Amino acid sequence: MEPSLADPSSKIQQALQAVRAVVFPVDGVLNGPRMTFDSNGGEIVSLSNRDVSALKEALRQGLQVAVISDRDAGVFRPALEALGVTGIYFGASSLLDAYEEFRQQQGFADEACAYIGDDIADVPVLERAGFPVTPIDGADYLRSRVGYISAFEGGKGCIREVVEMVLQQQGKWPYAESREG
Repeated sequence: MEPSLADPSSKIQQALQAVRAVVFPVDGVLNGPRMTFDSNGGEIVSLSNRDVSALKEALRQGLQVAVISDRDAGVFRPALEALGVTGIYFGASSLLDAYEEFRQQQGFADEACAYIGDDIADVPVLERAGFPVTPIDGADYLRSRVGYISAFEGGKGCIREVVEMVLQQQGKWPYAESREG
């Protein structure tokens, strides 16, 4: 998606219509910019209730969800599986490799994927995805490389905003106000 080539709102609406999957990394997007450890060195999982709620709704409405990491972020697996997320790709050699594996397994073109990334490691995927997004606290370097900058930080509602945008554009967000008079 190249937002500078046309009216941004129509370009975004068109991209949102095509989305069949929302993909994002654990670090910086699902858990925000921090990694928290307990006194034994174990990582602590912390997720936004708003993001969790949106992921449940995305899955209910038929969107595919993939969570990727280039490290072993297995501590997140039980929480994600409890939500019903089956697209979990941890320990990949790169975020792009994980994205490609998911996309190929699902049979999706890049245009069918929204990707939320917050840092330089996300650039190769952001360049491929049909709807590339960065959280408002994403690296400045990404601002000119995405189709949309979320109003929310990673780990604090960014996923919710993107899921809601996709489902609203597709007429699948059941919580939208009726405009009938």
